[in-house]
Amino acid sequence: MIEVEHLGKTFVDTPAVDDVSFFVPEGQVLGFLGPNGAGKTTTMRMITGFLPPSTGRVVVAGVDLDQNPVDLRRNLGYLPETVPLYPEMRVDEYLRFRADIEGVPRGEIAANMDYVIERCMLGDVRRQVIGTLSKGYRQRVGLAGALVHKPPVLILDEPTVGLDPNQIIKIRELIRELGRNHTIILSTHILPEVEEVCQRVLIIDRGKIVADGPPEELRTRLVGNPVVRVRLEGANGAGAEALAGLDGVIKVSPVEVDLYRVEHAPEADPRSSIFHLAVEHGWTLTELAPERASLEDVFVRLTTHEPAPGSQPQSGTEEAHDA
Repeated sequence: MIEVEHLGKTFVDTPAVDDVSFFVPEGQVLGFLGPNGAGKTTTMRMITGFLPPSTGRVVVAGVDLDQNPVDLRRNLGYLPETVPLYPEMRVDEYLRFRADIEGVPRGEIAANMDYVIERCMLGDVRRQVIGTLSKGYRQRVGLAGALVHKPPVLILDEPTVGLDPNQIIKIRELIRELGRNHTIILSTHILPEVEEVCQRVLIIDRGKIVADGPPEELRTRLVGNPVVRVRLEGANGAGAEALAGLDGVIKVSPVEVDLYRVEHAPEADPRSSIFHLAVEHGWTLTELAPERASLEDVFVRLTTHEPAPGSQPQSGTEEAHDA
């Protein structure tokens, strides 16, 4: 649905995007991540035709950007980070205007407007002047404008900026729902948001792709071996040595008195052995829980060239430098 091949953009001899290639199939929600200045927004502007690429090719829904940029844009709904709105217009006037310029047939405009007003929770302000709205409402008007022509592809740059927690939850639910019928690229700095709504994550740093895959796969592949937290009350300092002798255990790190981080091989699950060890020594096992790496750990590892707290470096891992 979205094909990006060897995309590049150079500003005054400085590459902002450097040989970026990826494919997003129909119906996938892709989380597009990177630190400030990494090239995310530049890439999205090139995909949407707002910025000409220096090199490379973009195809959206079978339409090549170079050959037919107008038709390509008809297949796209784009919500930029800074939403361009007409503050003197009322909400419904703006949406009618957007529907008209996006080529929605006149007989379908009213129904499309009602659809996006309901979906984006704008019913209470549909007759209000945009310039009088809060930032959160303006963000929702921008999202409604991107949806009003019902495009097959959506490019969303920070869609929940300025929203309150309840609105954020509703917009996330909307994005998940839209993912059933749309192909979506979602850029955000809220990493839990990506884990909740995206099936795949692409991380860019210094203009290059440094990771691409499902969130769970990236956590497993890039952060390190799995870890369980173990609290053995009554071990009195003997717990570390005993735990280190269990099959599959790679490293035991004391955290505090009687609390340990036990790193183990991916194919091993030492929890049963830890339970029997505690029974054998008469220790009280009060904590035995996997320590799950977060997408934030992956992001930090790849974009700062340093291991995330508690993770172990792995040889052969592709990393990037500070942006």
